[in-house]
Amino acid sequence: MERRLGLDSSNSGKPPSSAGYKKKPRPLNLREKTDKKAGGQAGHEGKNLRQVANPDKVVDYCPCVCASCGAALDLDHATGHRKRQTFELPKPHPVEVTEPRASRCQCPCCGAETEAAFPAGVTAPAQYGPHIAALVVYLQHWHFIPEDRLAELMGEVFGVELSAATIATRAQRKAEEWTGLAAHMGAQVKQAAVKHLDETGYRLAGLLHWLHVASTWLLTFYRTSRKRGAMWEGVEGMVVHDFWRPYFTRAGVAHALCNAHHLRELKALSDIEQEPWAGAMYRFLRHACHAANLARQRHERLNPAFLVWLQARYDRILVHGVAFHEGQPPLETLAHKRRGRTRRRTGHNLLVRLHGHKDEGLRFLTNPAVPFTNNQAERDMRMMKLKQKISGCFRAQTGAQTFAILRTVLSTARKQGWNILDTLSQPSAVLVRNLRTT
Repeated sequence: MERRLGLDSSNSGKPPSSAGYKKKPRPLNLREKTDKKAGGQAGHEGKNLRQVANPDKVVDYCPCVCASCGAALDLDHATGHRKRQTFELPKPHPVEVTEPRASRCQCPCCGAETEAAFPAGVTAPAQYGPHIAALVVYLQHWHFIPEDRLAELMGEVFGVELSAATIATRAQRKAEEWTGLAAHMGAQVKQAAVKHLDETGYRLAGLLHWLHVASTWLLTFYRTSRKRGAMWEGVEGMVVHDFWRPYFTRAGVAHALCNAHHLRELKALSDIEQEPWAGAMYRFLRHACHAANLARQRHERLNPAFLVWLQARYDRILVHGVAFHEGQPPLETLAHKRRGRTRRRTGHNLLVRLHGHKDEGLRFLTNPAVPFTNNQAERDMRMMKLKQKISGCFRAQTGAQTFAILRTVLSTARKQGWNILDTLSQPSAVLVRNLRTT
């Protein structure tokens, strides 16, 4: 009970929102205080508003009379000026309606009539254009504006009256158009040398389903499944994950573990249960991470002798941890639970994991392409949690699949440096041609 009460987002997997509105006397994260001042650091390129060389409109102001003698003045008497610039959005105006007309022409020779064809994409007597569809999908699936509020926004700002059903249809059509593109991005993630994996639950028609993410720093791929253990076939290379055991059932892949999870668990053991080995391991992992980051900045590998010393230090801390737990009295076990293996403390279980998966936990030291944490997948997965906070759940499988496809392409577009609105207006073939994988 004391352990449960002492857990928060800094020493467990609990989200920061679980702390509520109570005061937080200490930071609920693993970042340590430095001597740097708050704000931009020296050498940081600022992003403040600056004047442009060619403004869209220039308005000249001149004094009407001379301040000294009262004589009349105008622009012809100007000898110089000072300038200031105001950046403003144009006032929104009602949507522009274009009426294509397909004329019929009668041949002067034979008298037959020939009718012109409408432009490509114009298929209905009245329809919305591609820019409206792109804006609707952008606001709903990139900024997560709910359908009813989005319909209200489009009506008040642009004079476009949309129903919630029309908005959902636009997103579904775009997802159908991007199905092949999303599958191509998934295939590229499979072939990547290092990819990050994670999963999270969501409600679909009241039932628990799972969203899986596989990503790199340039690509993102989402997929949905009814079962959490539905593994993605064909994955190769290195996978970074949070020590969910079914990942180890994959054949032909190497593994790397997220050390951010280890740091949180070690912090709980050190702060709450006062286990001395946990503090030593916590400091070791942070120092090892710092050394690996310095080596990456220099585009070098760690010195082999230094690497051997780090691994020996790791082993010594584990030995001290095992000795600590062997000296503890055994845990009391309820009578109906005395079968099977002997119950171990939380810290003892972590020791067994760190010892049994030493290579996976220290992979960031031996492979410069492997990061210290699985934060890439955590960041990519955060969008589903934001979607859940706003909308709650999905009503049908179509909605969940639409979300997965659209977020696959939009998240990848942001990583590629593409403009999101332009991406929504581009053909899939153009996006495939511009896609970078390394």
